[in-house]
Amino acid sequence: MESENVTKTGTTTLGIVCKEGVVIATETRATMGTLIAHKETKKLYKIDEHIALATAGLVGDLQVLARYLNAEANLYRLKRDVKMPVQSAATLMSNIMNQRKFYPYYVQLILGGFDSTGGHIYSLDAAGGAIPDKYTSGGSGSPYVYGVLEDSYEENMTVDRGIDIAIRAIDAAKKRDSASGGLTNIAVITKDGFKEISQDEIKKRIDKLAK
Repeated sequence: MESENVTKTGTTTLGIVCKEGVVIATETRATMGTLIAHKETKKLYKIDEHIALATAGLVGDLQVLARYLNAEANLYRLKRDVKMPVQSAATLMSNIMNQRKFYPYYVQLILGGFDSTGGHIYSLDAAGGAIPDKYTSGGSGSPYVYGVLEDSYEENMTVDRGIDIAIRAIDAAKKRDSASGGLTNIAVITKDGFKEISQDEIKKRIDKLAK
């Protein structure tokens, strides 16, 4: 995540579809060129009880887009008395960004959630492209994340397994990508809603994985 008006997306984000839901994860370092501007920056946003957004890019653009989507999800629920489907949220965000493709938001987004059709992950680019997948990663640390995901991802794996893989993948990026660092933030979305994993639990899992 960049804190000035530059186009690099120095960050690591990921999303994984599991049997019971989805796992979304980011690290927390924000860079300004070679300077570590902030060590604990918010890159994981709760959009609704069933949708989350993992963000890479310019802080200002990311915060505005998260607010847009949060407001639209709330309006959808109020007007229809049902939650916005994950695919609809991805399409809406895609349309918002496509309208600015000639003066784009400098962002790379991962939208994930769980609805009546199951768990979903979408990768969204600055021009408004929205691609669904079983797993995806964004930001400068993504090559290291993909190394872990390609080796470890399995269809229909448990959320518990997905959390451990997310921890390993983010840790790999933090070790090799200078723009990634700080803490690891992880959220799980299932039929029971959005749950952010505590730092204490993440630390316990890191210690267990190390053994």
